[in-house]
Amino acid sequence: MLPQVIIIGRPNVGKSTLFNRLIGKKLALVDDQPGVTRDRRFGEAHLLGLDFTVVDTAGWEDEDPETLPGRMRAQTEVSLKGASVALFVIDARAGITPLDEEIGRWLREQDVPVVLIANKAEGRAGDSGVYESFSLGLGEPVPLSAEHGEGMADLFEALLPLIEGCGADNGADHAVEEDEDGVPIGPLKLAIVGRPNAGKSTLINRILGQDRLLTGPEAGITRDSIAIDWDWTDPKNGETRAVRLIDTAGMRKKARVTEKLERLAVADARHAIDFAEVVVLLLDATKGLEHQDLKIADNVLKEGRALIIAINKWDVAEDASALFNGIRAALDEGLAQVRGLPLLSVSARTGKGLDAMIGAAFELREAWSKRVPTAALNRWFDDALEANPPPAPGGKRIKLRYITQIKTRPPSFAIFGTRLDMLPESYRRYLVNGIRRELGFAAVPVRLNLRSRKNPFAKPD
Repeated sequence: MLPQVIIIGRPNVGKSTLFNRLIGKKLALVDDQPGVTRDRRFGEAHLLGLDFTVVDTAGWEDEDPETLPGRMRAQTEVSLKGASVALFVIDARAGITPLDEEIGRWLREQDVPVVLIANKAEGRAGDSGVYESFSLGLGEPVPLSAEHGEGMADLFEALLPLIEGCGADNGADHAVEEDEDGVPIGPLKLAIVGRPNAGKSTLINRILGQDRLLTGPEAGITRDSIAIDWDWTDPKNGETRAVRLIDTAGMRKKARVTEKLERLAVADARHAIDFAEVVVLLLDATKGLEHQDLKIADNVLKEGRALIIAINKWDVAEDASALFNGIRAALDEGLAQVRGLPLLSVSARTGKGLDAMIGAAFELREAWSKRVPTAALNRWFDDALEANPPPAPGGKRIKLRYITQIKTRPPSFAIFGTRLDMLPESYRRYLVNGIRRELGFAAVPVRLNLRSRKNPFAKPD
């Protein structure tokens, strides 16, 4: 494992901007208002040849431990355990505040080396704040501008003696997953999505066996999409398999999303779906299936991602059998393009059904990555055409000549023939359902392209 460098400071001093600068991309949400970051976010940093894991944390606030800011502070305190270095960020333009002094006192009591960062020090406006920061008793500050990239060489010099040689590779032995072509697949990228307060963060905490993500009764706590690497032990065979869990912000109806920050969070969640291989749509058993859930599911399928529907809070569900059957029927009707999606009951509170959910996700990824041999594919194709020949609208015969699989992840096929523009949508669905049912693609989204050969003697338009 690479050495961990934790970024700590009060709200709005530029911690997430520094995090983005160190990893080289805009991964963490950044906004002018304080308190944007709520959960710890990890990233691989590369600073002038120095490699380490950098951790963005929530802004440190002096609030009651039971409040949301108080719980955010507790997450920040926990993040320091196991860290190699703490970067304590202050706002050089604002100078030292009483909250900066409190954080400084707390850091001096810890066993972790501290590098004091005077951020927003570009120009001369931050000079007084840089000199004032000596009073914190944490050594010489490193003046820099995370936004403009100034002072990064000085940060490198401060970090080098503290983390050089730290960390060693102690990863678990995983079964190396490969696709049909022998290409390593890597960890299962599993995103958890759903409406606000469905229990996504609580579910991930239960899976990990620790309070890794901030949770609470307030809706919409999660803002950034947080990726967490984790090792799952399959209870069936004891095999250890790598998983990358991705927590996302709750997705409300578009008309209700009015704040800029929530729009950014929802956009980040959509990006997480693009990154994922399998997506779990988490429903709230106390609320059932709503139209917004169907919209989220439809978006996941349009992106070509494998989808599992999980009903959370099953331990408090009323009339569970009727609820399950009702959701099953509504899914089959509302998502007719992919019938038979895996529907599971889980409980983030008790842990019920979580191993079954992870196991189903691995099976679904296998189907999502499957490649059918050309000979077997065309045998199925010939049988399908013989069992149900394509129609001849207006007496004009539609010829379907052959089929080929053009890619995996999601499985995509191309059919070549003539007059394919006249092929009814119902026949196209017949072929897609046959591919899914007969060729082992389960309930993953299948894409079918129709390609007609151009007539070399046709006159140009």
